[in-house]
Amino acid sequence: MKKAYLITITLLALVLSACGRASTPEAIPTIVINGESTVDTPKQVSNTSSNQGSVMASAIVVPAQEVHLAFVSGGTVAKVNAAVGDRVTAGFILVELDNTLAKLDVERANRTIRELTSSAAIAAAEQAVANAQGTYDDAKKKVDSLNYRNSDSLTVNYLQDQVTLAQDALDRARDAYKKTAGLSDLDPARAKAGTNLYNAQKAYNTAISNLSWYTSLPSENDVAQVNADFDAASAALQEAQWYLAVLKGETVPPDASGAKLAQLQQAQADAIAAQNHLDQLQLVAPISGVVAEVNVIAGEFASPGKILIVISDMDQLQVKTTDLSERDIINVAIGDSATITVDALNEGFSGKVVNISPLADTLGGDVVYEVTISFDEQPTGVLGGMTADVTIGE
Repeated sequence: MKKAYLITITLLALVLSACGRASTPEAIPTIVINGESTVDTPKQVSNTSSNQGSVMASAIVVPAQEVHLAFVSGGTVAKVNAAVGDRVTAGFILVELDNTLAKLDVERANRTIRELTSSAAIAAAEQAVANAQGTYDDAKKKVDSLNYRNSDSLTVNYLQDQVTLAQDALDRARDAYKKTAGLSDLDPARAKAGTNLYNAQKAYNTAISNLSWYTSLPSENDVAQVNADFDAASAALQEAQWYLAVLKGETVPPDASGAKLAQLQQAQADAIAAQNHLDQLQLVAPISGVVAEVNVIAGEFASPGKILIVISDMDQLQVKTTDLSERDIINVAIGDSATITVDALNEGFSGKVVNISPLADTLGGDVVYEVTISFDEQPTGVLGGMTADVTIGE
């Protein structure tokens, strides 16, 4: 008790002595009565922005690529071909939905295309081209005759001769028919004479019409009709040729048209749509990596958009900062060198800044930015999710 009293008196004397000095006060030692005495030294506060331009932050190791996979449309899960930890390659089928109806749709669409492109269909298309060519040739002759019919004297003379012959035949037929005037209408001789007269009159009318058409100027209506027939024949021939070309695997212009061609193109589009729907019933790995999550089992219903599989590319790792403040982000630029210290290994690796998030986040009320740093060389023994400290800059 007396020892404690003496120590207290000593402390008071030191305090009074210090008050009497004008100089900066010295640190007062802390006295522990029941143990050893220690002297506190002022703690140094870390200020990353004053560390010769370098910036320090905490970070976490993440895969450079990670995909979250879901189905576009829902369905019953038929197979799950992957488990957590499996290493898969791009193109591997991870999950399959029931595809019974989708396969039938694909087969139906392909069968329609087979029918439209069969040997019989090609033969019919060739016949259609031949027929269209004949119609086109006839229409072309009529168009040409509109332009040149008045200048061909040989044809005019020929048609006049046809009229003369037809007139003569008509006169003789009339005379023959008159000689049967006393016979019954049921008499075969009168019937034959009447038939001959009818045919002779018809031939004469045709001869007169041909001569009149060829030797006179066509009317506006005649010109319009002939040109319209020619345009229709040209279009029909072109469409028939396009369709045949497609059936033979040849290239046609993008604006190729025609009812047959449209039917074939629709069938092909239906087949593509059916195949795409079938493909969408398979969840395929877009990248190679390790299966990190499997959230589905066979037999359950997979809802559209629900994440079923997560794949991480663990061969390409990087780190992302978690607490880089807005005061420090202004000192960071893409391409800056960095030192990455992985806490679990207590080992440092070199890297560089590859991305800076343009949007801020908040951490405990502070504004922070995410910065992505790649390893210069992929480390050994580092796993995704490990924590790290990074120093960016000098």
